[in-house]
Amino acid sequence: MSVLDVQGLSISFGGLQAVAQANLRVEPGEIVSLIGPNGAGKTTLFAMVSGFLSPDEGHVHFDGQEITGCRPHDVCRRGLVRTFQVVQPFANLSVAENIAVGARTRHRSRSVALGKAREVASRVGMAEMLDRPAGALTVAGRKRLELARALATEPRLLLLDEVMAGLNATEIDEVVEVVRGIRADGVTILLIEHVMRAVMSLSDRAYVLNQGRMIAEGTPAEIAEDNQVIEAYLGHGAAERLRAGGGAGA
Repeated sequence: MSVLDVQGLSISFGGLQAVAQANLRVEPGEIVSLIGPNGAGKTTLFAMVSGFLSPDEGHVHFDGQEITGCRPHDVCRRGLVRTFQVVQPFANLSVAENIAVGARTRHRSRSVALGKAREVASRVGMAEMLDRPAGALTVAGRKRLELARALATEPRLLLLDEVMAGLNATEIDEVVEVVRGIRADGVTILLIEHVMRAVMSLSDRAYVLNQGRMIAEGTPAEIAEDNQVIEAYLGHGAAERLRAGGGAGA
């Protein structure tokens, strides 16, 4: 049984069809990427899956149960949680307290939540930053904090929305290893990402969304050979670099 099964998901805003008849599935233990041009509808699809938007049509099943239209906190309690492109930590709280906010969805005790925060911080490379104010973090630090706060909810499926955006090459490599470690701990991952070398390195499968419609699905190698994907998103130069194993930038 798929962890996530999205069937015919559609939504419009006024006269704009943002997502049209999108189908997507994620199997237990996979890392699956959702890629495509800016404005393709990727974050809107994430918002429908995670309960922040209600679709006009279609169904979302998580662990075999329909969650279409469920509220975000109910979806989170079931074990599906997302991160956000625009990271907005509680700037005046410490890193530990920010992560503990996520942990409180499972643990009412403040001390237990802070203990969970320390554990999660270690998993994402923030163990030395626990007492630091969140507002003092770099972009890379804030990205890790967003990931840690989501991870502290103890998800079975983690939706990562451009967690590598704005990072340099070294920081990207570090986050790639963190994501691999999260999967190794038993968490299934669906990610939106523009850093194609990370997509190629991490993904078991990828979906490509363009103008609200799924145009391709397959392994990263298959995606890099797909003419529709090359024309709509990758471009010929990036596709050639991916096929050669050299990666493509953002």
